Amino acid sequence: MEKQPLCDCEVIHEEIVEDTRGKMQPKDEYVRLASLFKMFGDGTRIQILHALEQNEMCVCDLAALLGVTKSAVSHQLKALRLANLVKFRREGQIVYYSLADDHVKEIIDIGMDHLAE
Repeated sequence: MEKQPLCDCEVIHEEIVEDTRGKMQPKDEYVRLASLFKMFGDGTRIQILHALEQNEMCVCDLAALLGVTKSAVSHQLKALRLANLVKFRREGQIVYYSLADDHVKEIIDIGMDHLAE
């Protein structure tokens, strides 16, 4: 097994540290970003997002497509909605879901491209 390289230096490259520090975000922004990425840590949520990238859909359509219960789809949609990843519109009794914006599509597409490499 290959050993991980260790940094044995006693010198801190202060100019690099300070330059990088100036480009960093506040810690709470990293917590928010980690929370966003957790939304992409569930296969069903990713399937829902990818399906909604293709077409606006209602809960019943998503449940039929994914082979899961309407309750399971609703639960995942609520989490995605709270994370501002999906939006909805009501048409009579039917609620249609779609991606919140093009950023969500880009995240999915970049992830799929990365997997294809």
